[in-house]
This record gives sequence, structure tokens and C-alpha cells, in this order.
Amino acid sequence: MTPNNSKYIIDDYNVLTVLLCALTIPLSMSLWIINIIYSKFVTGHEGLDEPVVISPTRWLASCLIPLLVAVHGYRKKSVALSGAVLGCFVAFILTLSNYSFLVCLITFFLSSSKATKVRGNLKKKLEVDFKEGGQRTWVQVLCNGGMATQLALLYLLDVGASERPIDFVQDYRASWLTVGVLAVFASCNGDTWASELGTVFSYSKPYLVTNFKKVPKGTNGGISIEGTVFSALGGLAVGLAQYLTIYYFSESSLWYYAPPQWPIIILGGFSGFLGSLIDSVLGATLQYSGLNKEGQIVTHSSLAVKHISGRNILDNNSVNLISTVIMGLLIPTLCKNIWPLF
Repeated sequence: MTPNNSKYIIDDYNVLTVLLCALTIPLSMSLWIINIIYSKFVTGHEGLDEPVVISPTRWLASCLIPLLVAVHGYRKKSVALSGAVLGCFVAFILTLSNYSFLVCLITFFLSSSKATKVRGNLKKKLEVDFKEGGQRTWVQVLCNGGMATQLALLYLLDVGASERPIDFVQDYRASWLTVGVLAVFASCNGDTWASELGTVFSYSKPYLVTNFKKVPKGTNGGISIEGTVFSALGGLAVGLAQYLTIYYFSESSLWYYAPPQWPIIILGGFSGFLGSLIDSVLGATLQYSGLNKEGQIVTHSSLAVKHISGRNILDNNSVNLISTVIMGLLIPTLCKNIWPLF
């Protein structure tokens, strides 16, 4: 009887994952030791306040979880190799600073990757540049997560590695940066849900956001009722994820003095809607959309392409980057005046 050879086949991804995970233990311990040495000797000689030493558990989580997420995304073809490598660094900073930042990233990454794969055959007929599963490169990772990473790094340097409820009166800087990270990922998720799900589930052609004329599906700057609803739902998902994470990991004593935290969920939905709207305005004006002979949307002009809207100034990555920067600065600025009212 011939044995089943499939039983003896070892998945290269599983082997690689195990090896990399094994390396995270000595790596995280080394970073923890360096943190202790820096805390005890360097700052002590300079006469500075002694920083809080980050726990070895957080160092391990910051090394292990991003690695597992990156390998999973690369295996599912949601990210390219370059995107997985940069994604590891982004997730490392987010995890080290605040667990809620990581959960926002994971919520955005997993849900948007699923949304990209929904009715992929239909999207191929609509868009020339469509890629199955997304396959995000390092450029896309940077443009979607770069602003959040900067805010998280500022949080780590200014506040430290911790989870705190939102309180613009008693804890202004931590609250400002936390809301900024939420706004970035909620807007990214809202825009992705709107474009990926609104395109395939809408029953009519979208309207161009600048003049409300009907345009073909997939046009940059096209909006629909279904897409608008999906943008808010995508933001709500991120807001809910951050609310639950802050509630679970932050100290319960802080919640007695902090204002109600449920607005985080509503804020996520609003950020998803507003971020998608800003992205649509930029796409309709500064991003070229044309229709080729096959009826597909293209983003570069040529003699064989019929112009629909926009100018060939920005590409999709540039639009995403500008949108995240605007949202990361705008939403916390608005909330600092509104949040104390709750």
C-alpha cells in the first residue's frame, strides 16, 4: 500500500513562521534589556527623569504579533513581500505604544483585505489595475499607515507604552494622539469599504462628488448611497475595536474620572464617512479617471481613453496619504472642543 505523500509534505510557510517566531523571544528579551540599561544608566547620568521600563510581555507582543499578521497577510496574498516587511515595522511601533493602535490596524487590514476579495471577478471587469486580494506593496502600507505610525511614535515618546481612556481635560496629549490614530485607520477602512463593497453592491451608477453627474462604477470620486453607508460601517468597526481594547487593557481606576467612552465608536463611524468623502473629493479633482474601449476604468490618459473626471496629478497612493494626514490632524482638533461636553 502506497502511503499518502501529502502527509509528509511540510508547508514552507509554517516552517518559516515557526523559525521567525522562535527568533522573536531572544529579540524581545534583548530589546527589554537594552530598555533597562538605557533607563538605569543613560538617563541617570544626564539627570533626566527615569523613564518607565516597558514590560517584557509588551516587547514580546510587539515582536510576535506583527510577525504573525505579516506572514498571514503574505500567505493570503493580501500584501506583497515589501508590504509585509514594512507592515511588521509599522505594527511593531503601534503595538509597543498602545494595544488599541494595533487592534485598529488589524481591524483595518483584515476587513479591508476581505472586502477587496468580494466579487473580484466583477471588479476585474470594471478596473484595469485591479489586483486579486489587494497585494499591498510597501508604498501602499506607508501611505495608509505612515501617519498613524508617526502619531503612535509620538505617543510612545511623550506618553509611554500604555492604554488610557480618552480625556481631553485631564490627559490632553494622550487623548489627542489616540484619537488621531483612530481617525487615520477609521478613514482608511471606511474608504476601502466604500470603494470595494459599494462598487459591487450598488444597484445604480455612482455620482461624481463634485458635480453629482452619473459616472461609471469604479470612477475615482464616484459616490453612492450604498458606498456612503459602507464607509460609515467601516469606520464604526474600527471605532468599536478601539473602544473594546481600551476598555479591556486600561486601568479600571482611570475610567471613574474619565468622561464616557462610547463616543469613540461614533467617532470611528464619522471618521470613516468623512475620510471617504475627502478621498472622493481629491480623487474627483486631482486623480485622472478615464474609460477605455473595453469599458474599464483607467487612471492614465491616452488617445484611446475617454476622459471622465479629474487631472493626472495624484495617484491613488498619494490621495490616501493626503487623506490620512488631513484626518489625523483634523479629527483630534475638532474633538478637543467637543469631547468635554459628554
